[in-house]
Amino acid sequence: MNKLFIGFFATIFFIACQQRNSKTAGEQEANAVEQTKSITDTANFTSIQWIDSIEKDLGTVKEGPEVEVAYKFKNTGNKPLIISNVHASCGCTIPETPKEPFEPGDEGTIRAKFTTKGHLGTNEKSIYVTANTRGSINQELRFRITVEANK
Repeated sequence: MNKLFIGFFATIFFIACQQRNSKTAGEQEANAVEQTKSITDTANFTSIQWIDSIEKDLGTVKEGPEVEVAYKFKNTGNKPLIISNVHASCGCTIPETPKEPFEPGDEGTIRAKFTTKGHLGTNEKSIYVTANTRGSINQELRFRITVEANK
């Protein structure tokens, strides 16, 4: 009987700890509102310089492995650069969204992985970056890759 009570309380404790590790719905909503405000308020706009080309040709690869593509940038403005979202044109490309703001003068990288399996032929993909940048808060990065059958 004691083992049953100990197991029950241990389970309750574990669940309570796990739930507090994630943000509540209210905290998530407040964070999203603050992030949206920071990228739409023109007083917070900055500028971005793409150090690498925003169009890349990754050449020809054999089908199978994932291929990584990276785009380097620099915050050339006088406000922190906040990248609020990075998404791809399809599910075969998985980009990473930087979590922290980039201070003026800081450099960073937008990385993505492309799955070659099942994508034979020429593939042209886009990655969309949403940030507090002058001119447009949306930036489009593109890459091209040809996938050959692995014989």
